[in-house]
Amino acid sequence: MGGAAAAMTVRPGGAVARPPAEGPWAIELFTSQGCSSCPPADAFLGRLAKRPDLVALSFHVDYWDYIGWKDPFASRETTERQRAYARMLKQRYVYTPEMVVDGVGHDTGREPGPIKALLAKVQGLASPRATPELSRTVGGPLTIKLAAFALQGGPADVTLAVYDRRTNTPVASGENQGRTLENFNIVRQLELVSRWDGSPAGWTIAAERIQPAQGVAVLVQQAGCGPMIGCNKLEPAYSG
Repeated sequence: MGGAAAAMTVRPGGAVARPPAEGPWAIELFTSQGCSSCPPADAFLGRLAKRPDLVALSFHVDYWDYIGWKDPFASRETTERQRAYARMLKQRYVYTPEMVVDGVGHDTGREPGPIKALLAKVQGLASPRATPELSRTVGGPLTIKLAAFALQGGPADVTLAVYDRRTNTPVASGENQGRTLENFNIVRQLELVSRWDGSPAGWTIAAERIQPAQGVAVLVQQAGCGPMIGCNKLEPAYSG
């Protein structure tokens, strides 16, 4: 793997955030509890989620809900995010599981090799990163800061993702009937914070929007689910 992890800073309450550096890089898994092919990719995302140089997020889609099990974490919003990637990456269809690497490549995530190859490719690029600085004290709001950055190809979307770190779900029907599925970094809120022009900027997210045990990630990417320009995460210490 290319790119050494930068030192991490510990903030009050046990939350950690990487300072601006070459990384981290984003991994987005589109998955469904109704799909029997997804558990290996879910488990792999759980391993990736432990890495400080990655922002690993799980988006549960809703288009398999009809086949016997309604995924409690699925939403039309996350499905539309996957469809936006399919348009940008010129895919003929959407599928699960699908891991999108830094907005520029995709594979199933059922086997680590192709994802590691995509990561090595994006980590090897010399392009600078617009890594947001995140900070939050116990019970306080989340602060997002971006330094001046020379954007290429137009404005960027700054998107907030609030996620549950880990859940276990007994599945009573459908393709995974009888299994207890373990999912990681499940996005529960997704919000476009701003369209960014590259000038120094900052935003504040109200404290009540984030539960104490939840993680937060900020994604900075070319508008419309284009290539990732930067990302970062702030989360409680992982106990898995």
